[in-house]
Amino acid sequence: MTRKQTCMTWLVALCFMMMPSLLSAQSYTKKTLITIGDKEITAKEFMNTYEKNNINTDVIDKKSVDDYLQLYIDFQLKVAEAEYLKMDTSATFQKELANYRKQLAKPYFSNDDITDELVKEAYERMQYDMNAAHILFRCDANAVPADTLKVYNKAMEVRERILKGEDFNAMAVEFSEDPSARDMEEIPGVRRAYVGNKGELGYFTAFDMVYPFESGVYNTEVGSVSMPMRSSFGYHLIKVNSKTPAMGVISAAHIFIAADPKDPNKTDSLLCAKANNIYNEVINDQENWSDYVKRYSDDKGTVTNSGRLTPFRVNQIVPEFVGALKELQPNEISKPVKTSFGYHIIKLVGNTPPSDFEAEESKIKERVGRDMRGQLSEEIAMRRIMKDNNFKENHKVKDAFITTIDSSIIAAQYKVGEGIDTTQVLFSTKDMEWTVQDFIDYIYANQKKQGFITPAAYSYQLYDAFLQQEVFAYEDSKLEEKYPEFKALVQEYHDGILLFSLMENEVWNKAAEDTLGLQKYYEEHKDSYTWNDRVRALVVTCHRKDNVEEIKNLVIQDISVDSLRSYFKENKSQASVRFSFYQKGDNVNVDATQWKEGTLAEYSSSVDNTTQIIKIVEVRQPEPKTFKEAKGLITSAYQSELETKWIGQLREKFDVTVNEKLLTKVKNNYNNK
Repeated sequence: MTRKQTCMTWLVALCFMMMPSLLSAQSYTKKTLITIGDKEITAKEFMNTYEKNNINTDVIDKKSVDDYLQLYIDFQLKVAEAEYLKMDTSATFQKELANYRKQLAKPYFSNDDITDELVKEAYERMQYDMNAAHILFRCDANAVPADTLKVYNKAMEVRERILKGEDFNAMAVEFSEDPSARDMEEIPGVRRAYVGNKGELGYFTAFDMVYPFESGVYNTEVGSVSMPMRSSFGYHLIKVNSKTPAMGVISAAHIFIAADPKDPNKTDSLLCAKANNIYNEVINDQENWSDYVKRYSDDKGTVTNSGRLTPFRVNQIVPEFVGALKELQPNEISKPVKTSFGYHIIKLVGNTPPSDFEAEESKIKERVGRDMRGQLSEEIAMRRIMKDNNFKENHKVKDAFITTIDSSIIAAQYKVGEGIDTTQVLFSTKDMEWTVQDFIDYIYANQKKQGFITPAAYSYQLYDAFLQQEVFAYEDSKLEEKYPEFKALVQEYHDGILLFSLMENEVWNKAAEDTLGLQKYYEEHKDSYTWNDRVRALVVTCHRKDNVEEIKNLVIQDISVDSLRSYFKENKSQASVRFSFYQKGDNVNVDATQWKEGTLAEYSSSVDNTTQIIKIVEVRQPEPKTFKEAKGLITSAYQSELETKWIGQLREKFDVTVNEKLLTKVKNNYNNK
């Protein structure tokens, strides 16, 4: 972890420890406790920070308050210096603070209760694989009510026919506007011939389909036909074929007998007979599965791997294949299964179903945020914001303006026409208004070429996006005013970023670059940097029991470290070598070995089944560390010295005043608890 990451990690942890303060309502807390230059800090501000950083302290005394006060003043002096240097006005600082603020603001634009419910719902659905079919009746998401009703009624008519006994798949071929439902002839150079799925979608689970459709499937009983269900594509009639325990990630192997309609020797009857013959051979000699794969399988990509396919989920392979797998136990082999590709003899190697909720929760929450589900939480938050801030929409103005927008908008070339009153208010709050002109500016910045959508429908989409953007932006601008804890958090990030940049410039980089200063500091404090008793030892870790004696003999022979490593590599001995100095506490086995030159010891571990061979090569008495050996410690100490001197300079630069009477009250506040 970098120094900056460490610093900011500390800062983030500090910020998120913030709890609502239990300060009394005494008026003294609003008075100025500390003055640094022109900056005044109230007792409440100091006490909030103090309590946060002493959150696990049961007893608070006057001395601890005094000690913390000096640390707090040092911190504020650094912030004051950074602001004096105008570091808070740089583009880099502003961008970094804006990014942190954006992250801190996210919880204020979501509904945690809704999100938690969606996560639990998704997990429950992930426990099942669904097999379903559908009939699609296309309807634009922004279609006018009259057109929507027409499509809905058509779907209901087809549903009634199905309920009266007509075949669902036949209805899908006749009525579905999903092109995959019907057979397609080959167009040379354009597309291959395609056998329609008759509305059958195969197997899938949560997150595999758009959320409204997924909900329609999981809320429909097996064998039933749903009411028309709306998604972004239109209306669907859904028939659920099966609901079975989820297989999760599946490992399987197969022997594949490929179909070829153009080959007279590969008619379906011949392929079927061939597949059955192979199956009879395999089932009577299952131990030699790999041999049969090599001999018979047409899947050249898997023949060298016993027919093993890349692990997959149920939505990634044809349904006939999945259906066969669901009937198998691990290592069990299926009868020949026919798919559009040919025949398969399938072996289930194993599967990994979804883990328990605790293990899956964070991953599901992330997917919910990316999925259409996440919009539900945003929509609820948006409605809440609009209600709380008394947003008022002028639908007549909106509808009237959109009627003026022509087809140029779907070509991304819209320009407002003459004679349109762009000053009319689209929506407003008590302190802000958004006009038609504001929306026009948004259109100019965001319009993109569209296909298969009417100008009106696209215009309404843009309006909805514009409204959401402005509602959230309005709320964002009010966060500091409405939520004091948010304001405090942002301020702490503001101060923390400045502190890091200033410390880097004034202390850390100066210390690292001042080689003469470091050397001088080392010479003045050389006695502080010494080695304790230590040994130079050869430590060989063996990961196999059968070669321990062989390796021990090599160590006894005083073979060089490089030769040992080469030998282990050439002979794949599964052993590692370390030749280094050790102090007490660096290695428990070295500690247990007699520190005498030439001592050889052996230690076995039942935890990881390893054996360590230790050889003491050299014993060293306490001695001074060289500058190079102590450089890290020297640099840290030199940084502290520079910081102390710098703080002294800041205390001279900025007038620091503490209200001692008020400080006494602050101390008494804690002593009386």
